[in-house]
Amino acid sequence: MTDRGERALRTSRDVFQVGPSSMRWVGGRLVIDVDEISSLPLISRVRGRITVTPSAVTGVEMPLIGDGTHIWRPFAPTSHIEVDLNRGWQWTGHGYFDANFGTRALEQDFSYWTWGRFPHRRGSVCFYDAARRDGSELAVGVRFEKDGRAEVTPAPPKARMNRTLWALRRETRADAGFRPHQVKAMLDAPFYSRSAVRTKIHGDETVGVHEALDLNRFASPLLKPMLAVRVPRRAGWSFED
Repeated sequence: MTDRGERALRTSRDVFQVGPSSMRWVGGRLVIDVDEISSLPLISRVRGRITVTPSAVTGVEMPLIGDGTHIWRPFAPTSHIEVDLNRGWQWTGHGYFDANFGTRALEQDFSYWTWGRFPHRRGSVCFYDAARRDGSELAVGVRFEKDGRAEVTPAPPKARMNRTLWALRRETRADAGFRPHQVKAMLDAPFYSRSAVRTKIHGDETVGVHEALDLNRFASPLLKPMLAVRVPRRAGWSFED
């Protein structure tokens, strides 16, 4: 991730480009070309291509709060992904493509949330749990068929997981009696965790992507400056340079 100015942005119907990196739709596939320099502590060039092939693109938009100021948009929750990056990262497997949109800062309306997307025999299933600042809670499960159809599905009970290296609290959904656990760390920050997690959903064990976000920690003036260290800034970059 690199922060850039407006002159580094180009968009069209099928292409979104920021600086030397871009995403574009080609024949029903999302092709992501990456050309960046990673941040501390290992500063190096990251180049290559990621190709996401959705089984279907959904029309689902889910408000995360009643006034619609935060929206979850699962574009393609069931996809095939191909990764070919320098530094020896080449693999294929399950993937997904989603996004969050909002008109207010997350920490204004939420104190904590977890999200998980897990492969299912007929597609995939996602669980969104959030504690809102007004005292209400979001707790929803959605099953996506491979053809893009979506329906609300009963969510198994919440189950605690081990805390992260930064002692971040984590939980996800799992059948009663099953203890979910991390099988691969992806990102471990003081306020955010992303990992591959094994759980059991409606009788089937599955490994999917899980995230936990502590927005009380994120809002701390002691932690926010860390983002400037982890996310490089190239404010003056432009296509004319």
